[in-house]
Amino acid sequence: MIRAASQDDTKQLADIWLAASIKAHDFVEPAFWQARLEDMRTLYIPASECFLEEHQGRVSGFCCLVDDCLAALFVAPDRQGQGIGSRLLDEAKRRRKSLQLTVYKANHASVGLYQKQGFRITAEQVDEHTGHAELCMRYDTQGE
Repeated sequence: MIRAASQDDTKQLADIWLAASIKAHDFVEPAFWQARLEDMRTLYIPASECFLEEHQGRVSGFCCLVDDCLAALFVAPDRQGQGIGSRLLDEAKRRRKSLQLTVYKANHASVGLYQKQGFRITAEQVDEHTGHAELCMRYDTQGE
């Protein structure tokens, strides 16, 4: 079931963010993500419109929107590969006519998911915090 996240969900979302970030970005030191956990918990998640997928009372993954930006899409590592990311992307696309995002170029699984979901690469840049290449991607609703 997908539902809007509440303030009570923030700790679970941040924990998923940390675990999934470390797994998906093995080219970045885990300490980088750990150092940002508190900001994720207290600044970024609360400032976003977040939706989560819950199964049997446990959060499986979440996405966050800030205006037309998909600011976050993370799935618990033990729940990846089960279509949760696609369902969360469908929810985000249902709520916006267009979406933009950035994703690390070396995160091949996520880049592939976004492309499969209709996102196209619009630019490439370097993330100022890590020095790694990232792709700017965009999705526009067809026929509206």
